[in-house]
Amino acid sequence: MKSQKWSSSKMESERRVLSFFIFKWASCYDALLLMGGDMIVNILLRLTWHLLHVTIHLCYFAINIANALESHLISKGLLRRYKSLHISKLQYLAIVIESEDCRTSNVIELLQWLADLGVKHVCLYDKEGILKKSKDFILEKFDGATLFQENDVLLDQPLMTLEFASFSDGKEAVAKAANVLFMKYLKSGSTSSCQGDQIFTESQMGEALKTVGLCYLSDLLGGNGPEPDLLLVYGPARCHLGFPAWRIRYTEIQHMGPLKSMKYGSLIKAIYKFTMVQQNYGK
Repeated sequence: MKSQKWSSSKMESERRVLSFFIFKWASCYDALLLMGGDMIVNILLRLTWHLLHVTIHLCYFAINIANALESHLISKGLLRRYKSLHISKLQYLAIVIESEDCRTSNVIELLQWLADLGVKHVCLYDKEGILKKSKDFILEKFDGATLFQENDVLLDQPLMTLEFASFSDGKEAVAKAANVLFMKYLKSGSTSSCQGDQIFTESQMGEALKTVGLCYLSDLLGGNGPEPDLLLVYGPARCHLGFPAWRIRYTEIQHMGPLKSMKYGSLIKAIYKFTMVQQNYGK
């Protein structure tokens, strides 16, 4: 009797141990399935991401190949619609160049292309003022250009006029002009005693701007300053790189890519697109 009880209790213990191991094995199996599912999802997400990345690269590669081919065809004169440019619509052209990409040889070649197309008035801008420091060298190497003067009128003339600008012609120069006004009128006490009224006139502001070298902005206050019709940006960034905002109120802006990769056909295409645009000016 005792032996039978001991045997049944032993079997019960074995069943409990077996059930415990089965339960543990089932839990581990479920965990493995769950981990396997997460791994599969992660693998699928990674594959989708890489596929999307490759697809975008292929699209950009195809677009660049198409643009390069079109540029080559334009430069060879094989596309008829680009042969006749209404260059008279482009009175003033601004070229914005990334300072790190300012190679004078490329700039001179670009100016020669513009001269061949008949562009007469060009503003060269880079943020650090590298082109402005090299203006004497550029004017010496590029014989078909003269320096833009304060009272120049944007009319047809035999030689191209060049203006050199930098970021110092913007906020920093305006701050210097404000300091000139402060030193000349406020600090000296030459203004009226009524400080609540308007102190500075337009002529005084223009005089201060001319003092710090912003002649064109002083003219702009009178409505006669040269505002570019078209602004071409050479550099990696798709922005005007600090070009004075008050000069581009109605300006068309086009990104041209790095200066070292410039193409004659792309330049013709950009100017052609501008000449085909109809601009409407408000009152």
